[in-house]
Amino acid sequence: MSRHVRRVLLAAASLLLLISTGCWSANEIEDVTVSIGLGLDTAKESAFEKEINEQGAHYPKENVITATIQIIPPINAKKGGQGGGGGGGGGGSSPSSEKAYLNEQLTGDSVIQIFRQFSLRRDRPIIGHHLKVIVVARELAQKYSLEQIFDFILRDNEIRPSCLVVVSHRSALEALSSEEPGEIPALYLLGVVNNRYRSNKILPPVSLIKLDSAMQSGASFLLQNVVTAKDEHKFSGAAIIKGDTKRWIGELTQYDIEGLSWIKGDVVGGALKTYASRGSYTIAYEPETSKASIIPEVSGDDISFHIKIKTEGSLIEDWSFPEVPSSPQYIHELEGQFEEEIKKQIRQVLHKMQKVYHVDVGGFGEQLKFKYPKRWRKLKERWEDIFSHVPITYDVNVTIKDVASSTD
Repeated sequence: MSRHVRRVLLAAASLLLLISTGCWSANEIEDVTVSIGLGLDTAKESAFEKEINEQGAHYPKENVITATIQIIPPINAKKGGQGGGGGGGGGGSSPSSEKAYLNEQLTGDSVIQIFRQFSLRRDRPIIGHHLKVIVVARELAQKYSLEQIFDFILRDNEIRPSCLVVVSHRSALEALSSEEPGEIPALYLLGVVNNRYRSNKILPPVSLIKLDSAMQSGASFLLQNVVTAKDEHKFSGAAIIKGDTKRWIGELTQYDIEGLSWIKGDVVGGALKTYASRGSYTIAYEPETSKASIIPEVSGDDISFHIKIKTEGSLIEDWSFPEVPSSPQYIHELEGQFEEEIKKQIRQVLHKMQKVYHVDVGGFGEQLKFKYPKRWRKLKERWEDIFSHVPITYDVNVTIKDVASSTD
């Protein structure tokens, strides 16, 4: 090996040593409190806050918002602060009954100030680098715009833009609480999103960066809705956020989300159920592929849309068997019934979008913008009012390729 080559290798090795020494300003994981979930509710002071306020431990503020942080407590470490109210526990349990997480709450009128107040009650600073889920209570999103609620969060460089955002039907604290041993609610909610390939009742996940983009667009949009009962959680429907106000105005049901998924071509799993015409037997179709196109038509001042949907899949469940044979005629009959069920779902969600809430959350405006950009520029400021009266037609084509593992 030549002297020149040895010098080059030595220089390269020295450079690698310099750049692989780690971050000089990094905090060790043992020295910080890791926050993985954040809940935002309308103001409701916890018992802890009320008691310390009676002792004079208050500062100038209005009670506008209550923030819940979900943290992973240090293993075998002493409690860093008293828990703030309900559901998530405050770290006061014995070691044998401690949960895998802690929920702590504070109330105020500034999210950044609330975050800094947590530094007064924990011996380790809270970091948001590992924040996974933000839950906003429906009541709060109805009272204040998401632009107000998320202003600090979107500015904070500590919080990753990939963080999931959902809306809780009741309180955010409830959605971040669980009595299941070892369960961490923030990670649980994140995990349910991954089941989307099994059900078209789950919306495509909305991250912080997608939320910011949606709000900047001025269009109405949807956020996944979470319902809670007896400390158990379920994704059910979607919260509608009005484009001009950025506030919650209503909800779509699970059935509505199914219809919307057909319109937008977002069907990636799930099952479509109806009942055989020859009796009340349950029959179910499992889509394997699905395509949808929204076709805008402009004629003078008149605007209309036509939706074309095509799907192929399997007859996955049929309670009429073996009474009714799976002949080609029977399969064709079932295809027609499944087509009618999809049309029923579409009809219901279109009615809610156009006549109940007056919002376009189906992507119709985007297709008009793409095909007729000049017309769109004239209509975009009042599009949702116009959309409420636009005629929409649809064709649905279902093809049953097989009868799954039927032994017929």
